[in-house]
Amino acid sequence: MVTSSQGSERRARHASIRRGKYVADEPAENFSRGFNALGELAIAGVQVSARATDLATGRVLFSVDDHVVMPTASIGKVLLLVEVASRLTGPSSESFTVLDRAPRDAVGDSGIWQHLQSPSLPIADLAALIGASSDNLATNVLLRHVGLEAVRARTETLGLTRTALLDLVRDHRGPDDAPQLSIGSAKELTWLFASLARGEIVSPEVSQRVVGWLSLNTDLSMVASAFGLDPLAHRMPDHNVLLMNKTGTDGGVRSEVGVLRGPRAGVAYAVSTYFADTGLSSRLAVLDGMRQVGADLLEYVH
Repeated sequence: MVTSSQGSERRARHASIRRGKYVADEPAENFSRGFNALGELAIAGVQVSARATDLATGRVLFSVDDHVVMPTASIGKVLLLVEVASRLTGPSSESFTVLDRAPRDAVGDSGIWQHLQSPSLPIADLAALIGASSDNLATNVLLRHVGLEAVRARTETLGLTRTALLDLVRDHRGPDDAPQLSIGSAKELTWLFASLARGEIVSPEVSQRVVGWLSLNTDLSMVASAFGLDPLAHRMPDHNVLLMNKTGTDGGVRSEVGVLRGPRAGVAYAVSTYFADTGLSSRLAVLDGMRQVGADLLEYVH
């Protein structure tokens, strides 16, 4: 959580944010709406980090403190999915391995497996549950199977130094637990998702599996709320718009990373916010700011 003193410091720091260099020839492509919205949040004491790049050229469309390491909640589960996907390929594939849930895996909040009767599911199904609903129970079972160290090793192999899955999912975090489920920088996260979209993470087959799981995501409450897509069914282009994304939600944390494709262009984007979630109005202001970024992204690709 962000304390009042931290908020004052951040307001002072972000009040002097310089306007970014907008890579665009037309007003609709200058991202000023989203940039200004994030600037207003920063002035109000919200810690903000964001970045968007053109998927084809890699040029930076806008950025705000994109090097800063932010808490990203469930977004770190993508790293687990990459490790799992890598194990579902090749002669030693674990595609048909079935995992049991155990009492020590139990956790609340996001996900539907905790509400289902089946005590066991195949590995690929657990990954699909994570992609679709950020399933916490499925995450813990998969982490117990592959090991957090394997995910960390995979993360290092990918060259990520500011992005990590730090722990399993917990209902309560004690002093001996990692303070966050995951962390990440907008710069690294946009690279990761752009590379997934291009089939460059581990292998084309591994990238395709992860993209397939992420395309099931039903959380379109943040940046993606501006895209007009059906949250329960958007695996195929809708009005020539195609999305894959992952969100992260925790107390005072709202974060999203994704790839948006349209008839004119494609973009990889990441927006993370960290704020004092002391009232509904504060949360709604953050969500509205993220939506404004989404509106700019949609105009750019469509």
